[in-house]
Amino acid sequence: MTNSRWWTPIRLQTLARAVAVATLALPIAAIPSRADEPAPEPFHPAAWQRPEERAELFRVLEQHAGVLEAQSAVVKTVARLLGPAVVHIEANAGPRPSLQLGSRGPQVEETGSGVIIEYRGNDYVLTNRHVIRHSNAEGIKIFLHDGRMVHPTKVLGDEESDIAVMAVSAPRLTAASVGDSDRLEIGDFVLAIGSPFGLSQSVTFGIVSAKGRRDLRLGDARLRLQDFLQTDAAINPGNSGGPLVNLRGEVVGINTAIASASGGNEGIGFAIPVNMFMFAARQLIDQGRVARAFLGVSLDARFDDAGAAAAGLPYPVGARVSAVTEGSPADAAGLRVSDVIVQYDDTPVENDGHLVNLVAQTAPGETVRLVVFRDRKQIPVEVRVVERK
Repeated sequence: MTNSRWWTPIRLQTLARAVAVATLALPIAAIPSRADEPAPEPFHPAAWQRPEERAELFRVLEQHAGVLEAQSAVVKTVARLLGPAVVHIEANAGPRPSLQLGSRGPQVEETGSGVIIEYRGNDYVLTNRHVIRHSNAEGIKIFLHDGRMVHPTKVLGDEESDIAVMAVSAPRLTAASVGDSDRLEIGDFVLAIGSPFGLSQSVTFGIVSAKGRRDLRLGDARLRLQDFLQTDAAINPGNSGGPLVNLRGEVVGINTAIASASGGNEGIGFAIPVNMFMFAARQLIDQGRVARAFLGVSLDARFDDAGAAAAGLPYPVGARVSAVTEGSPADAAGLRVSDVIVQYDDTPVENDGHLVNLVAQTAPGETVRLVVFRDRKQIPVEVRVVERK
């Protein structure tokens, strides 16, 4: 988690108030006024709401409420659909060493959430590595939707991306559907499901507030690879590892962190896109480790307006090469210092962090098409990446 100032969204409350105002704004016939008539009685709602008027108000309210109820039915259906696939996790980290010679500190327990998926006919729980990193399979308890508790049969993780996968075996498990996080847009509605503060099966609702959040300072976690979705759906301690879900009931992210000055939800949460998560998860399951591509360039993190203008670009876009590793794929393809990589396959490159993530999500051995900006011209370059050691 990182310290930050932010606000709590009041979108739904504002919408409800707007509907209420629209409902109550009924036309009232104008009352003629004459100089010789006595002053009207002070307005009192009870005096004006005759039984037939109240009946009319209830009729209009029912019409307006029906619109919101139809929309909320989608949220309720998604919650019922995903609930059986969401689990609560308790990981016994064991006693920590104490500063006193020969003594042991208190038992430490991590809690979080997870979601069940099916892959190649077997069931797995997806979660964050930081939830279970200090424990082993015997020390991890996975509580299912129906109250059963199981231990994982295998625990796998990737430190660079805070991704963990646990194999589970039990009858009558329900798996969630995995969506495509690349199709998400800012403003899409999402639900966060998990166990904040140990309160299992909690559901919150919000939107995708931003995409491509990188370079976040997440406590002591050393995450080299970051490409977070940002959401205002309430995420609190204990939500880590739980699913971020779209309105079609598909997992599109794994909730991971919050920006908070208080330690609780303040409206800014972060989730790992499910495409990024599954790239690592499938490899962990298939081969026990994650193999990532190596391009062989160092990038200029200080590439700014002045650097872009010097290169002939209208604004800072892409990733500027500051060094090329000798004998690397980039060297073999003819990349040079001061080249600005502006496209990676079909994806425009936003900045250096974006390019790092794009390369990391590429399988070793693939040939990628780059577009580099050199001498004020765009030049296509093909590179065959290798595995990063």
